[in-house]
Amino acid sequence: MKHSKLTALIFVALILGVVVGHFSPEFAVKMKPFAVIFLRMVKMIIAPLLFSTLVIGIAGHGDAKSLGKIGLKTIVYFEVVTTLALIIGLTAANIFKPGIGFNRVGEFEHIQEAGLMAASHAHTSVSEMVTAIFPTSIVDAMAQGNLLQIVVFSIFFALAIVAVGKSAKPVIDVLNSVSQIMFKFTEYVMYFAPLGIFGAIASTIGANGLCVLKSYFKIIGALYTALAVFVVLVLFIACKIAKISFRSLLRVLQEPALLAFTTASSEAAFPKAMEVMEKFGVPRNIVSFVMPTGYTFNLDGSTLYLAMAVIFSSQIVGINLDINQQLVIMLALMLTSKGIAGVPRVSLIVLAGTLASFNIPILGVAILLGIDQILDMGRTTVNLIGNCVATVVIARWEKAFDYEKMKSYISKSDKIDEDKCYEQ
Repeated sequence: MKHSKLTALIFVALILGVVVGHFSPEFAVKMKPFAVIFLRMVKMIIAPLLFSTLVIGIAGHGDAKSLGKIGLKTIVYFEVVTTLALIIGLTAANIFKPGIGFNRVGEFEHIQEAGLMAASHAHTSVSEMVTAIFPTSIVDAMAQGNLLQIVVFSIFFALAIVAVGKSAKPVIDVLNSVSQIMFKFTEYVMYFAPLGIFGAIASTIGANGLCVLKSYFKIIGALYTALAVFVVLVLFIACKIAKISFRSLLRVLQEPALLAFTTASSEAAFPKAMEVMEKFGVPRNIVSFVMPTGYTFNLDGSTLYLAMAVIFSSQIVGINLDINQQLVIMLALMLTSKGIAGVPRVSLIVLAGTLASFNIPILGVAILLGIDQILDMGRTTVNLIGNCVATVVIARWEKAFDYEKMKSYISKSDKIDEDKCYEQ
C-alpha cells in the first residue's frame, strides 16, 4: 500500500470512528476487538524485528568501543531531555492550575482501580531498575515484549558473533534475511491499520462520549499545550542543533505518528518508525539501539504528563505544594519515570505510587482514569517523536548521519505527495 494512501485511510478511519462513536455508542464499543487484534499483530512483529536488526547493526559495525560511546551519549541525551520535560510539565501545571475549581468526582469503580494501582509495584530504586534490565530468559523477554531486555540480550549476542568471527557468518546471513522478512511483514500488518484505528477511536468515543471533553477541558487543554511547548522548545531546537529539518522529519513521521495518536500505543508505531528513521538517514545500529532504549528511558510525553498530573492531583484535594516540595517530587519522578514501559496506563500506576509515597490522596488518579485514553493519545505521540529525534541527534553526534540519504527520502516522499495531488 502506498504511503500516502495508507495515511489518507488512517485519517478516514479516525473521522469515521469519531462519528460512529458519537452517534452509535453501543455499536462503537463492540468495535474494540478490531483495535486489540491490530495491536496484537504489531506486537508479534516487534521482538524478531528488534533482535535481528540490532544484532546485524552491531555485528556489522564490529566495534564494541563505539557501541559503548553510543550508549553513554544516548543516556546523557535522555537525561537532559526528560529533565526538561519534567520542568515544562511542572511549569505548565503551576500556570494553568488545572485542578483548581475542578468539581467532577471520580466514579466508584475508578476509585477502586486507583487504589489497586497505588498498591502496584513500580521501580523505586536504582538497583531494582538496573536488575530489571537483565532477562532471565530471552524467550520470556520476547513473550512479555520487554524491549530493554531484548536489547541487552541482542548486544551480548552481537558481541559474541564479532568475537567468533567468520564461523558466525551463516548466523548473520540468517538474521539479515529475518530482518528483511520482518520489514515486509510490517508492511502487510499496516494494511490492517485503518480497521484497527477505527475500532480504537470508535470504542473510546462510544465508552466516554464527546461530552467528557467539556468536563475535563482544563486538564486536557493544559496537557496538550504543554506537549506542544515541549515539542517547539526542546525537540525543534534539538533538530536545529543537529542541522536537521524538523518539519521534514514530522512529514516523514506522519504515518507512525498517526498510529501512535489513534491507538495510544507506542508499540503500534514502533516497527514503522524504525523503518522510517533508517530510510531518513540514521544508521541501522543507532536506530535499533536508541529507539527501544528510549521506550524505557526517554518517554518525554509521559514524563511531562506525570509532572502535571501530580500537581493536578494535589490541587483537586486542596494541597498547595511549595517550590521545594515540587522539586523533591521532580527528583523522585526523574527516577520512577525511567521505569515506565510502553504499555497502557502504566503512567497512572507510577502516578499512584508517587502520590502515595508523598501522602497525597489518590483521588486524582481515579479522576484521570476517565480520560486516560484521550490524554494518552497526545503523550504517546510525543513519546514517539521524541525517540525519533533522539536517533537523529545521536547519529549526528556520532558523525554517522547520512544527509544524502535524508534528502533522497524527503524528495521521494514529496514526489509521492505531488503525484497524489495530480491524481486528484
